[in-house]
Amino acid sequence: MIKTKAIRKIFITTVTMFILLTVFSISYMSNKEEVLRVNVEVNDKVQDTNDIYLLNKNNYLVKYEIMLDGDSTKDKVLKVLSYLMDVDNSIFSNELSGTIPKGVKILDVICGNQLVTVNFSKKLLEVSGDKEKQMISSIVYSLTDIDNIEGVSILVEGKKLNSYPNSKESIPNILNRNIGINKEYKINSRDNISSVVIYYMENIDDELYYVPVTKYLNDDRDKIKIVVEELTTSYIYEENLMSFLNSKTKLIDYREENNTLILNFNEYLFDSKDKVLEEVIYCLGYSVFDNYDVSMVMFEVNGKEVGYINRK
Repeated sequence: MIKTKAIRKIFITTVTMFILLTVFSISYMSNKEEVLRVNVEVNDKVQDTNDIYLLNKNNYLVKYEIMLDGDSTKDKVLKVLSYLMDVDNSIFSNELSGTIPKGVKILDVICGNQLVTVNFSKKLLEVSGDKEKQMISSIVYSLTDIDNIEGVSILVEGKKLNSYPNSKESIPNILNRNIGINKEYKINSRDNISSVVIYYMENIDDELYYVPVTKYLNDDRDKIKIVVEELTTSYIYEENLMSFLNSKTKLIDYREENNTLILNFNEYLFDSKDKVLEEVIYCLGYSVFDNYDVSMVMFEVNGKEVGYINRK
């Protein structure tokens, strides 16, 4: 009798423990699956980077990289414009600032067909005369760095902005990078005028920034020849700007293959340690991408590949 009761007690205890373990296992697996699911969702969300163009204390627009989140093109446009608002310089280093005046509101943003239309409040027209061209260039260059945006249309209270607010100089209906940035004119004739974008470096409080300059020249040579010549010579005369490209650097030849511009230089592309400086790669690469429709720039020294840079 005692033996039967003992067996029954053991049986009941075993069954109870089995049930408890089963419930615990199901709960644990459920929680584990939820944790795994959440982790996957977090890891799948990748933030893009985007270049915006901010004003420095020398009145140059400089290239500045930001993290850009957002599921739609419109979200990204609004995020970029929020950085360009001149509201809180503390988020940027070295006195960099946005170019859109304080108090300007974004009334609407419409995206489609590689074009973005931004409707601003009328306070946009209160931009000062010495900053109006920088403001337009900053907006256009920053927004066209977003994937699938090739042009920008600017409205003020629903009306097309046809000219700069102060100078009244006309601007195109659809703005793209042809509008220029940090413009510099070195022309003595209306004939054979080329516009070439060249990236220099600027040192602000021991931090280096890339500065694009659109130069208007009486020069009908291929733009890459102008870029190399300007970076090896004329930078000496550019106030606050510099280049790390050795003055003895020569472009031997160049060719375009498979959407890649291949640049073949002499040995002076190297520094004293037989390496190509990152600043040289980026200044040349950025300059090419703003002047040529290619996705990659490859660098050679006397016919041997030494490096490359992709558009993004």
